[in-house]
Amino acid sequence: MPVASTRSPNPSTSRGKGKPGRKNPRRKPRSRRTGILNTRVRRKALTLFTGQLATLLRSGLPLLKSLEVLTRQQRNPGFRRIIRNLADDVRAGNTISNGLARYPKVFGNLYCNMVRAGEASGHLDLVLDRLARFMEKAQRLRGKLMAAMVYPIVVMTLAFSILGFLMVFVVPRFEAIYANFLGGASLPPLTQAILNLSLFVKDRILIILIVVFLLIAGIKLLGTVEKVRYAVDLMKVKLPIFGDLLKKSALSRFARTLGTLQGSAVPLLEALEITGAVVGNRVYQRELEITHARVRDGDPISKPLSQTHHFPEMVSSLIEVGEETGTVPDMLNRIADNYDQELDNSIAAMTSIMEPVMIVLLAVVVGVIVIALFLPLVGIFQNLAA
Repeated sequence: MPVASTRSPNPSTSRGKGKPGRKNPRRKPRSRRTGILNTRVRRKALTLFTGQLATLLRSGLPLLKSLEVLTRQQRNPGFRRIIRNLADDVRAGNTISNGLARYPKVFGNLYCNMVRAGEASGHLDLVLDRLARFMEKAQRLRGKLMAAMVYPIVVMTLAFSILGFLMVFVVPRFEAIYANFLGGASLPPLTQAILNLSLFVKDRILIILIVVFLLIAGIKLLGTVEKVRYAVDLMKVKLPIFGDLLKKSALSRFARTLGTLQGSAVPLLEALEITGAVVGNRVYQRELEITHARVRDGDPISKPLSQTHHFPEMVSSLIEVGEETGTVPDMLNRIADNYDQELDNSIAAMTSIMEPVMIVLLAVVVGVIVIALFLPLVGIFQNLAA
């Protein structure tokens, strides 16, 4: 009868008690690029990286050495691995633009095309510097626009939160007080209306929350339909106050992007296509698609722009002057600076007016509820005094 072997079938047990065994050699090693293709990099970090890379290149440091320096000082682990991979690509003889194209969620189409144009022209440092300044201005514009939009949303959210708290937790307590002191006597119309609204909200709070959730989900679902998205963007630019801000923001983004791409020697048709994708409004995007088709057929860019509905005549006229003098990029940057200045003035004026209006509105809402609740108490005190 054969004797069973005392040796363990698992070679890892022969290493000693408590020591982990060797990993399965058949398991494929994880790729360096796995997990970073979907890495999110903040705009501020990307802008800083671009400016620093331009500075290093302008100082005479080779591209590979510059990427190695930026790899060591990058604190974001995911972004650090991306820069390290870019350095490896350059070390292997590839262009940096090909390496950037592997991370579309970090370096967009505009970024990659400008870097490719800089490589082709031999002025990568100048293009990166121009790109960094473009990103700084775009980030500053986005911050101002977001601040103008967020303020009323925060105030209205606060107002509705206070109103909901009063309706659900405070007003029902007063109903019990009135029932004890008034003995079924009629309440003032304003007080009765507030009590009825409170009972409606309290008894149907779950239904209201479900309706709000379904409404938000429905709006997001409709947002995936292209015709609906176009209609929403068209409605945005026609809003009384915010529409003017959104139009100036879209025009500034159009002029700044197209001017930066043209100044970096990106072909006009490709620049128009990229600009349409990043302009941020489908109304302007569709008109730029029409302009792109007309330019492809041989028209100058100013002619189709002058026949659109949402690009002002001033824009097409200045671009026409730039075409005649050969200074289209400079003219586009002037247009962008002009709209940036107008946007700053509009945001400052709107904020100065909106702050007192929102405060007064919040005070009126809370004040009406407080007055409605204390009106019956005044009558009770008068009866007790009599």
